[in-house]
Amino acid sequence: MPDSIDATKPPRKQDDASLGEVIEFVKAYAKQETLGPLKGAGSWLFYGVAGAFALGLGLLLLMLGLLRLFQAEISWTTGGAWSWSAYGFTLIVTVALLFLTILRIKKATLNKEPLPKKS
Repeated sequence: MPDSIDATKPPRKQDDASLGEVIEFVKAYAKQETLGPLKGAGSWLFYGVAGAFALGLGLLLLMLGLLRLFQAEISWTTGGAWSWSAYGFTLIVTVALLFLTILRIKKATLNKEPLPKKS
């Protein structure tokens, strides 16, 4: 009869990983899943910030030009009780452009995962 086997201990496998190997595996996995995707994010972020700055500056100048147009060409906005109306018209156009911009943002395109197909 073979030697008695202790039933309280599980049989030991030969290919058990040591603690050091597990730590190295976790480090490699973390680098793969975090640093890999972040490498391309730098240029994406730079172009996004540069584009937002350029669009913001362009729209600021456009709205300033629109304000000056209202003040110069519409006679009843140049003085008196209706002098604020040029600013009000410019504010309305600015809010309308902001609203249209927000409507055009598609949250589905902000991440790269494919959209599920609708049945």
